Amino acid sequence: MSTLNIKKVAVLGAGVMGAQIAAHLINARVPVMLFDLPAKEGPKNAIALKAIENLKKLSPAPLGIKEDAQYIEPANYDDDIAKLKDCDLVIEAIAERMDWKHDLYKKVSPHIAPQAIFASNTSGLSITELSNGFSDELKARFCGVHFFNPPRYMHLVELIPTASTKPDILDQLETFLTSVIGKGVVRAKDTPNFIANRVGVFSILAVIAEAEKFGLRFDEVDDLTGARLGRAKSATFRTADVVGLDTMAHVIKTMQDNLPDDPFFSVYKTPPVLDALVKNGALGQKTGAGFYRKDGRAIKVLDPKTAQYVDGGAKAEELIGRILKRPPAERFKLLRETDNKQAQFLWAIFRDVFHYIAVHLESIADNARDVDLAIRWGFGWNEGPFESWQAAGWQQIAKWVQEDIDAGKALSSAPLPAWVLDGPVAEKGVHTNEGSWSPAERRFVPRSTLPVYAKQVFRAPLIGETGADPKTFGKTLFETEHVRAWLDSEQSDIVIVSFKSKMNTIGPGVLDGLAQAIDLAEKDYRGVVIWQPTSLKLGAPGGPFSAGANLEEAMPAFMMGGAKGIEPFVKKFQDTMLRLKHANVPVVSAVSGIALGGGCELLLHSTKRVAHVESYLGLVEIGVGLVPAGGGLKEAALRAVEAASAVNATNDLLKFLQKSFENAAMAKVSASAFEARAMGYLKPSDTIVFNVHELLDIAKKEARALADTGYRPPLRMKAIPVAGRSAISTIKASLVNMRDGHFISEHDYLIAGRIAEAMCGGEVEAGSVVDEEWLLALERRAFVDLLGTQKTQERIMGMLQTGKPVRN
Repeated sequence: MSTLNIKKVAVLGAGVMGAQIAAHLINARVPVMLFDLPAKEGPKNAIALKAIENLKKLSPAPLGIKEDAQYIEPANYDDDIAKLKDCDLVIEAIAERMDWKHDLYKKVSPHIAPQAIFASNTSGLSITELSNGFSDELKARFCGVHFFNPPRYMHLVELIPTASTKPDILDQLETFLTSVIGKGVVRAKDTPNFIANRVGVFSILAVIAEAEKFGLRFDEVDDLTGARLGRAKSATFRTADVVGLDTMAHVIKTMQDNLPDDPFFSVYKTPPVLDALVKNGALGQKTGAGFYRKDGRAIKVLDPKTAQYVDGGAKAEELIGRILKRPPAERFKLLRETDNKQAQFLWAIFRDVFHYIAVHLESIADNARDVDLAIRWGFGWNEGPFESWQAAGWQQIAKWVQEDIDAGKALSSAPLPAWVLDGPVAEKGVHTNEGSWSPAERRFVPRSTLPVYAKQVFRAPLIGETGADPKTFGKTLFETEHVRAWLDSEQSDIVIVSFKSKMNTIGPGVLDGLAQAIDLAEKDYRGVVIWQPTSLKLGAPGGPFSAGANLEEAMPAFMMGGAKGIEPFVKKFQDTMLRLKHANVPVVSAVSGIALGGGCELLLHSTKRVAHVESYLGLVEIGVGLVPAGGGLKEAALRAVEAASAVNATNDLLKFLQKSFENAAMAKVSASAFEARAMGYLKPSDTIVFNVHELLDIAKKEARALADTGYRPPLRMKAIPVAGRSAISTIKASLVNMRDGHFISEHDYLIAGRIAEAMCGGEVEAGSVVDEEWLLALERRAFVDLLGTQKTQERIMGMLQTGKPVRN
């Protein structure tokens, strides 16, 4: 396979999707031109410029750092079209109108470079029909590339070839999408709405049809079809509101217009309630009303009988909650046989989707794996529909589905295909260690062997495969109830440490395990990587890396010895962080998801950090009434000295401490790995990875590279200049204004003051020289003193009981 180096990308269309695709490419440090029509008034690039400016205001944020919007190059088709020749990938993302797209293609195709890939980000139009009129040479480089909204956060990208698309073009694009911008790629057949929208929208239509049949409210259905089923919290109707009811209506119409012979065609009728909402301009979240409407602080839900919004809050019955906690086979049996409308509804919507994917698998996808991964990554389901079917017992579910079809209870009279009921699938299910079932090839198709996937030590797992389990994989060196230290192959020279605690919190047992792993690595291996199996959850974002110190584990010591009883644990934490920092082998932390409090301090003391782009770092102890005491404030002081020394300004340390103080005192958490770098939690030399499945591989390579260069730990600093009492006074003066203006509480003022004291070296003269132990002692003392206060104890108990910070 020839290698295509995508140095620059053009995105055609500065609408919602086009601008956000451009933003995510900039996140990945890929230069981008964003094209749109020339403006009729003002600057010719006004349309693209407005879209770029709007990216800074959107939530969730499309950009890792909003200031990076400056790197998107605005362009228009009149002045800049010749610049397309400099782009290696051109992505069209204009409105879903075949005629508009063809008009644009006529304009741009003469300017596309002869080696460039041309792709359409359509959500469901025929890729083959879009390519009509192209030269054979351009047809060979054209395909569909369907990002899901919002592109930064949604893991799925569907790649759709035509019969003319060269295979190596698809391989090159899949490699780029997987590794450079971190996506889960599924190849779809060129059928209306491809895989995820085809099955996902059918699922929504089935929910609407069955909800009406069983007389269920929209909010009742959302409580039944969201987190309880392992799906997105927004469930069905909230998701539709977020996506946009006009968008949903368009996708449904694509199915109406293009699938007249489909045995489920009658289901593709736009539901009257949806049709009425769209006609009234109630398009969901973007217009403030759809199936739901916000009324002040209250959320109202539409009553379809009266077309009025009423108070929400309808829930699943307690019986249903109990049924859904049962093992899969028992759960489906109870849902089918229980005389309860909510149970009957849930069985019906599962049956309808099972029926649909069985009938349509051969026409929409190469194999069952692509259907399951598309739905998981594109719609946020924990399990794909084929996985749910297989987990519950393939043959029994198939028998029940066919019985319902024969009894006229299903949404179509089409029988289940023969491969469902007889042969290898009936015996094994659709997912096996050989691969996943392809009806067209009549075999189990193995996973892609593209070289890019060699970096994924653990690929997205499927129920039915007995693939590598990251909790047991490889050779275990030692394992306790708190940690596992292991090698991913017999020949590996890097020790991997994974935590086993809830949210990967750090208690005495985890600290002991870390120290033991470092001892072992120093004796027999070349490095340590700290990596959590939870990074792989559902693709991206992963996590948590660590939610911080384990307060529950420390509570017995507090109950027996009061605040002073905690001090040995704090000292042990600090000592372990120093052991990490000064180990004679490199210690690399592979972070994804949250790394808060002690988890963040663990990163700060690591030799190097490899961070997934969706990493959320921060010292947040003020939320439980404490100061960071695992060496995080000490590290801030050391980094301030390092930065000040670089510009010969150690007489003005406060300037270099200010940002770190604000981060800790305001419990700021980075919104991305790039923001964590800007905040100082990651260094410029730390590596940012876009595909969470590559995190472990890259971290191991970084540890090995450090070892190969003759790694030696940093020398212990014994003469650290500090900002002293004058800087503390300056910080406290600003805190007084915030306290007196009621922006912070009296207790916040007290905690922030103690943070300032620890960072500035305590009540000593500016420029005084201290050592690391002095700074650590200040952290410990502040931690213990605050733990002895009633308000801090209230905050800790509130967090343990509710998971939410108490402001007092």
